[in-house]
Amino acid sequence: MRTIIRTLFLITMVLVTTDTNAQNYYDDDYRTFYGGLIAGTNFTQVDGDNFAGYHKVGFNVGGVVYTKMDEHMALSMEVLYTQKGARSKDYFTVSPGLYITDYGITLNYAEVPLMISYFDKHRSHFGGGISYSRLGTSKEHITTVPAQNINLNDYPFKKSDYNLLLSGSLHCWKGLFLNLRFQYSLVSIRNNTPQNYSRGQQFNNVWALRLVYLFM
Repeated sequence: MRTIIRTLFLITMVLVTTDTNAQNYYDDDYRTFYGGLIAGTNFTQVDGDNFAGYHKVGFNVGGVVYTKMDEHMALSMEVLYTQKGARSKDYFTVSPGLYITDYGITLNYAEVPLMISYFDKHRSHFGGGISYSRLGTSKEHITTVPAQNINLNDYPFKKSDYNLLLSGSLHCWKGLFLNLRFQYSLVSIRNNTPQNYSRGQQFNNVWALRLVYLFM
């Protein structure tokens, strides 16, 4: 995971350094490329774990580069460190006399979203796309009453996660934008789960609230 973070940092610095040498994207002169930094929070759940609610909170940080197609349309690529997973807020009845009292999943990804966005005259924009995530580390815990011996290492998560994205960004001030994003796994992140403790296939379900600063 340290290697992933260092790689993300280096890529982001290259993007930002390249971008700061370009002209202001608010100027009349046409500009093809511009980039920025992203910092925000994920609110996540894992569909298929028998618990509902976006109770797991994690980081969503990295960099972005936009490529303008015309006055209103642009393609973008992001490089992110993003945390997904799930956390229980209540108990779950597995069977009469057997309960899950505490459950949690933490998934740390390096993610590359690719999107197409429409910009209005105020520079606010919305769009959609797809992303590829590579799992760095994962952690899962489960507590039952009465206590059960469950070897969670026998149920690993897939290394790759493919997501559908929908995103909207509100222009706040100069290069600052407030971004709201929803994303959902296109394929399951795990097929083999502890019997009776989960519902088979599982999917990442994420809302992200982020600040994006585009360099001028």
